[in-house]
Amino acid sequence: MKPTISIIVAIFNRKDELFELLNSLTFQTDKEFEVIIVDDGSLIDLKPTIHNFEGILDIEYFRKDNSGPGLSRNYGARRAKNEWLIFVDSDVIVEKDYIENIKKNIETVPCDAFGGADKAHKGFNLMQKAISYSMTSVFTTGGIRGSKKAVSRFQPRSFNMGVNKAVFEKVGGFSEMRIGEDPDLSMTLWENGFNTAFFDDIAVYHKRRVDLGKFSKQVYQFGCARPILNQRHPNYVKISFAFPTLFMLGYILGFAEYFILGRGIILAFYGLYTFMVLFHAMMVTKNISIAGMAVISTYIQMFSYGYGFLKSWVLLNILRMKPEDAFPKHFHKK
Repeated sequence: MKPTISIIVAIFNRKDELFELLNSLTFQTDKEFEVIIVDDGSLIDLKPTIHNFEGILDIEYFRKDNSGPGLSRNYGARRAKNEWLIFVDSDVIVEKDYIENIKKNIETVPCDAFGGADKAHKGFNLMQKAISYSMTSVFTTGGIRGSKKAVSRFQPRSFNMGVNKAVFEKVGGFSEMRIGEDPDLSMTLWENGFNTAFFDDIAVYHKRRVDLGKFSKQVYQFGCARPILNQRHPNYVKISFAFPTLFMLGYILGFAEYFILGRGIILAFYGLYTFMVLFHAMMVTKNISIAGMAVISTYIQMFSYGYGFLKSWVLLNILRMKPEDAFPKHFHKK
């Protein structure tokens, strides 16, 4: 008996992105799945968009007060009819064999939860492709978001994540965290004896941010979340989590060395790193313009995440603040 699938999409506004996602789902080679849309208190009416796909997709629409993505996904999960819950962000597009490949993998790979990569669609603009590179490159995240070979134990992310419904219910679903709720769930699964897997043929096209300012703010919030996650799951702390902070501090130290001592040894290493990112991005994207923007987005990512991580680490470990007091917007009440 084939696995049964419920796709859950928590959404706030983003009407156009929702249309593109639902449209991509209409082309699935395997059409046996349900779609649950959870409107997290949007300020615009999403029902006309939903109506376009009624009768084409097995789709249900629910609207609730705003609570953030985690609790909205939990809300959708409670209303799902099927065995496996598939969480995708509203700003993704899926290939036509997405559902088919998910079911094939579930049947052959023993796991309680799984995830897949994200990548840039050929129709994305140059900035979207540059940001996609910086979020998946071996020179920034170690490639953990885009390659099966890059990880020994994969943490599924909610832009492309599947969980067995019974397992999801057993661990209580997503926690009260508004940011970092997906790695929090992955580590909670591990702590309860469940295992996760990476499926390399279910990648989604993830639009991400198209504005560098918004991208900077987003990765800053990710950086703030990591020390909170380290406190919650101390058995899974890695020194690599601090790399962006060390990168940022090293850059500042390099300028201090240059202006105080008149030497540029440290900055020379950053020059080499910049060249490597530029060259690698050019090889991956086949576009010099994207590669140039990828260098900028890479530095923004490293500095924004690094600063967020450092700030959070100091507040939690030096000043001994509770995460809920240090970052109240990172949490919501159940």
